[in-house]
Amino acid sequence: MASGDFCSPGEGMERLQQVCSKQLLPCNLSEEDLLQNPHFSKLLLSLSQHVDESGLSLSLAKEQAQARKEVQLHKTTWLRSEILQRVIQELLVDYYVKIQDTKLTSEDKKFHETLEQRLLVTQLTQLLDPSQEREMPPLLGLEKADLLELMPPSEDFVWMRARLPLEVEEQLKKKCFTLLSYHDPNCDSDHETLKAAKVWKLAEILVSEKQQCQDAKSQQKEQMVLLEKKSATYSQVLLRCLALLHRLLQEHRLQTQSELDCINAQYLEIKCSAMILKLRMEELKILSDTYTAEKVEVHRLIRSQILILYLLCPAS
Repeated sequence: MASGDFCSPGEGMERLQQVCSKQLLPCNLSEEDLLQNPHFSKLLLSLSQHVDESGLSLSLAKEQAQARKEVQLHKTTWLRSEILQRVIQELLVDYYVKIQDTKLTSEDKKFHETLEQRLLVTQLTQLLDPSQEREMPPLLGLEKADLLELMPPSEDFVWMRARLPLEVEEQLKKKCFTLLSYHDPNCDSDHETLKAAKVWKLAEILVSEKQQCQDAKSQQKEQMVLLEKKSATYSQVLLRCLALLHRLLQEHRLQTQSELDCINAQYLEIKCSAMILKLRMEELKILSDTYTAEKVEVHRLIRSQILILYLLCPAS
């Protein structure tokens, strides 16, 4: 490891935790694990210098970034042609809707019919392109030259192509205003010039909001990792607390239980003696209330004589 990589133990541990939480997510190591394995910790620090935040090697991450740029370029090119084709198709759909509701000028009819004819013939000729290998004969025996005869006149095509950008621009403007209205419903009452200015900045706003969402997702992911680590730590601490409670229960409760049993036995013995004395007092009170002292003494003598006779004379 380079000399510049040496730092205080606290800073090194903090850096290691950052590496494990961002660059080396599968590790999921705790601070205790890192402290118990110092050589492995040094290996992780060295490894972090050769990978990016996602865990890929620097060379592979560079190739991946270049591939993403190329894919994005091809995607942008495809999207442009796809959007243009869909806008043209929507122009034709709107044209047939307007025919049923409103009266169109001859120029509008000529424009849309020429556009539709040109679009259909172009799509059909692409299906019959001789450059594509075909095992089956062409449908209905048609060739590309047969379809090219159905192309609109060149004058109409030139006139339609000159007007097409304006129609496409108008259609895209409507879509942009619709998107702006969805994003900010309060702008419906704004002037068209103000709407156009807002649409011009809408792309930047959407990119900013998308970045904010991605940052929020990244923060949420980091928080989830921290939550999992804290949950694991909490579970370990809880298990330790339960073990300590079990130990305290085994050691102290059993030790004090015998003392408590002795105290309870003494208490019950004293309580039993008190109850016996109380019963004797009640007995004496009943005797004193019922008989005089002379009668009680006579009864006692008679009982003692009967007891003596019973003991001397065996049972028959």
